[in-house]
Amino acid sequence: MFLVSQCGNMPEQRIRSPQCLHNIEDKFIDLSRSSSQHRNALMHMIKSCGKLKNLNKARLLHSQSKHLMPQDLYITVSVLTMLAKCGAMKEAVEIFEQIPKRTVVPWNSLISGHVQNGQPELAMKCFLQMQDEGVTPDSITLTCILKACGSLGSLEIGTKIHALIEEKGLLQQDVMLGNTLVNMYCKFGLIGKAHEILEQFPRRNVASWSALIAGYAQHGRGEEALRCFYSMQNEGISPDSVSFICILKACGSIGSLEIGEGIDAEVRERGLLEKDVVLSTALLDMYSKCGVLEKAQQVFEQLSERNVVCWNALIAGYAQNELGYEALKCFKQMQNEGIDPDAVTFICILKACGMVGSLEIGDNIGVKVREKGFLQKDIMLGNALVDMYFKCGAIEKAQEVFEQLPVRDVVSWNALISGYCQNGFGDEALKIFRQMKSARVCPDVITYISVLKACGLVGSLEVGEHTDAELTKQGLLKNNVILGTALLDMYSKCGAMQKAYEVFEKLLVRNVVSWTALIAACVECGED
Repeated sequence: MFLVSQCGNMPEQRIRSPQCLHNIEDKFIDLSRSSSQHRNALMHMIKSCGKLKNLNKARLLHSQSKHLMPQDLYITVSVLTMLAKCGAMKEAVEIFEQIPKRTVVPWNSLISGHVQNGQPELAMKCFLQMQDEGVTPDSITLTCILKACGSLGSLEIGTKIHALIEEKGLLQQDVMLGNTLVNMYCKFGLIGKAHEILEQFPRRNVASWSALIAGYAQHGRGEEALRCFYSMQNEGISPDSVSFICILKACGSIGSLEIGEGIDAEVRERGLLEKDVVLSTALLDMYSKCGVLEKAQQVFEQLSERNVVCWNALIAGYAQNELGYEALKCFKQMQNEGIDPDAVTFICILKACGMVGSLEIGDNIGVKVREKGFLQKDIMLGNALVDMYFKCGAIEKAQEVFEQLPVRDVVSWNALISGYCQNGFGDEALKIFRQMKSARVCPDVITYISVLKACGLVGSLEVGEHTDAELTKQGLLKNNVILGTALLDMYSKCGAMQKAYEVFEKLLVRNVVSWTALIAACVECGED
């Protein structure tokens, strides 16, 4: 009785405080006389516990509420929601199944819980079961299911949900539902569709614009992201931390340092950096991608809290700007500060190792990658390991890692083919290329560049001409000066100067590399 009486007379903000919840561990709540005051105090603590996501206290509150469940639907759903927010989905499902007559509210709590806990397939299953029981979904249900569609990659179901939203006229009533719809289409890369939906909103908020800006930024369309950012401000909507994070990503993707620096000045003026490590990391990443490592380092040093994401942004910046030793130095410092590297860290450091030829460090990371089971889960990490071994001249180890990959995409094959080329094994590279085609993996531009290099290494004009025919058929030579130059170089190395001239004449753009390749070929063949 003591605890409930204490909490019941406190203002709401005090009831929700962690201290009040902390006392639950020491005092048993006596609700045998279930007064309105006691019930309200319990409700406040349940809601507060859900916000704090403290599983131990959630289970204790669940125990204290059992005598009211399932008769008191409000308490029952609140406990269900609290447990779901704390990640105890098994217990949440048990409570749900005890509810005799399930309305849309408990269904929403369960579906939302599955989505929040990374179980979109179970959320979808519940959605179908809910409809089978004759319960009509509302805006909250549809918002959750759209999120599940994005996670599952289920565009077909997402499109059907969109049609249902249009049919019910909900897009005009619920801006949060509209924002989720925009976000879902952005995840599928249908940014034009997302933009079209946003234009239909009777009122747009900062979250609406941020979802669209993020979509453009994530798909490398930085210019469009910037235009949306300006349109948002022209509507009188002030950017928040999320929109700043998205636009900084866009600036980094297109190398727009001037705009990025303007954003930097604005967020500092508004005092946002001091309290937002994600925003600070986005700023750091922008400077790294724009090649201004000194400013990136300054932002990093000003961080009050450094997590693995911050370190990754800095390490990636050094690696992307060919500063391998600085990247390795950061990696060492990161470990000294007790931060555990993740898969992204390892990918960046493997790139740095290949850059500076540090086989010892790269080999140690290879061991850690295997110990953590990353090689079986992360194809990008596996590809990076193959590439590092080749760059360090450890060809057998590179081949060994490639053979251990559970799945091999075009990047995996490219790493192997280019690796053999880099080490002067043209015949082996062409052999791997044939294996790649037998495995029904379609070559891309990077594959063809390596294959042409291999043909030049071994003087294989026949394979080179066949590759030329493939490129012409696919129309890949029209706008790719690098590929065209590789073809020119292959013909010159195989002594087919007339063909080299023909390729050169067809190039829509001729840069210093293509001219150098032609001049070098002429010199080699003794032509003036």
